[in-house]
Amino acid sequence: MEKWNREDFDEIVVNIGRVTKVVKGGRRFRFSALVVVGDKKGHVGYGIGKAKEVPDAIRKAIDNAFKNITTVHLKDSTIAHDIEHKYNASKILLKPAAPGTGLIAGGAARPVLELAGVKDVLSKSLGSNNPATLVRATIEALERIKG
Repeated sequence: MEKWNREDFDEIVVNIGRVTKVVKGGRRFRFSALVVVGDKKGHVGYGIGKAKEVPDAIRKAIDNAFKNITTVHLKDSTIAHDIEHKYNASKILLKPAAPGTGLIAGGAARPVLELAGVKDVLSKSLGSNNPATLVRATIEALERIKG
């Protein structure tokens, strides 16, 4: 496992959710955070953290994200070929685009592509747009691209 220099990486908080546990005395609230980290040079990872306070959840998610960093094969500012990938109920479609097109992506797929260093791509989220599964589907699709 490589040790990553955290100063080289940017992080984006994709989603913060409130998790409730109902107990005898009432409700207990905790927070879950979904964070994507990347160096914009082909390395990207995601992590989920849960804690009683939001900053603690974000810190845990960042620590988890650095354990899950993967390498993405980029072709100049775009990807090498079309790819469609499904993870659970989320499905992502990625297509290479001409230079200057920009990052055409929405929802949770955008921060993943941004932090991976992809500048020109067309994408479409099909099926569920649950942030956690969409992030995972996008990262797995990028991993499967043949350099």
